[in-house]
Amino acid sequence: MIKILDARFVTTAVELKGLPTDHAAEVAFVGRSNVGKSSMINTLTQRKKLVRVSNTPGRTRTLNFFDVDLERDGVRHTVRLADLPGYGFAKASKTDKSQWQEMITSYLQNRHRLEVVVSIIDAEVGPTADDLLTLDYLQAHSRRILVVATKVDRLTKAQRKPRLHALAEQLALPREAVMPFSSTERLGVDEVWGTLLDTFGKATRR
Repeated sequence: MIKILDARFVTTAVELKGLPTDHAAEVAFVGRSNVGKSSMINTLTQRKKLVRVSNTPGRTRTLNFFDVDLERDGVRHTVRLADLPGYGFAKASKTDKSQWQEMITSYLQNRHRLEVVVSIIDAEVGPTADDLLTLDYLQAHSRRILVVATKVDRLTKAQRKPRLHALAEQLALPREAVMPFSSTERLGVDEVWGTLLDTFGKATRR
C-alpha cells in the first residue's frame, strides 16, 4: 500500500542550466497533448491542483518539477517528477514546436538523474505516430520506459483487457508491460508507484 505524505512544486525550467540539482532520482512523464498527463500526476500525488489541468491542449510549455514524499511498507521515499510539454499539438507554431523539441531532447539525453520515463498512451485512441517516434527515441537512448495507458475508464470493463493486449502488440511489448490507468476511477495508482519504486531500487530511500 502506497501512502502519499507530501507533494510540492519545485521549479520550472526552459533549459538545462535551470534544472534542479539537489535530488538523486527522477521520473519524467511524456505524452501527446490531451492524453491526461496532468490529471495522472495529480492523481498519483493525491493533489487536485498540483499540476494545472487545462481544457486547451499544449498548455504546458516548460519543464515543471515536483517532489513527492511517500511511504511503502514503512519505508519512506522521495521521488522527483518532471512534467514535460505534450507533443503533437497542431496549433503550436513551428518555432514553439522546435524550441520544445530541443528542450525535451536535451533533457532526455543529458539528465543523469533521470531513472524512468513514463510514456503515456491514450487507451481509447491508441499509439499515434508521435508516440511511436518517442518510444523509439527513448529506446535508442537506453532510457528505462514505463508505458501507461490512460483513460481506460472510457472503455467498458469487457473492452479493457483486449484493448491492452492490442496496445501491447502495436508497441511490440509484452502485455504486462502496458499498465492501465484511470484518474477518474483512480485505477492503477498503487501499481504505477510500485513499479517506479521497484525500478528506482535503493536510489530513493532515505
